[in-house]
Amino acid sequence: MRQAQEEITVTTSGQGLYEISDVVRAFTEACGMETGQLTAYCRHTSASLVIQENADPDVQRDLLAFFRRLVPDGDPLFVHTMEGPDDMPAHVKSALTQTSITIPIVRRLLALGTWQGLYLFEHRRNPHLRKIVLHALGS
Repeated sequence: MRQAQEEITVTTSGQGLYEISDVVRAFTEACGMETGQLTAYCRHTSASLVIQENADPDVQRDLLAFFRRLVPDGDPLFVHTMEGPDDMPAHVKSALTQTSITIPIVRRLLALGTWQGLYLFEHRRNPHLRKIVLHALGS
């Protein structure tokens, strides 16, 4: 069994989905593992990771619209507003999604489906530098 690890930085320009599939694929292929698993871990509480369709941008637009309706910025329900009206909603959105995703490595490739992409889901309005830890385990 072998392991490899790397941290990548994703620059965001505000709320949205940022595809990181190509960077994660390159890391996985460089590891040279025939079989195993890749774990991606987001080191933040106001951003998350999702696997979503990468063919039609309307999917991403609709997903953003749904989360904006589900957990609107500035909702008076929230007490935690120290970093602005989008802060607590970002934490809720992160809790509803995932901070860690595991994807099988099959024949040296990520086993993502034809229309699947791995995305950093930025929940804050302002630009951020987001850290994602990639960890491959396999043989």
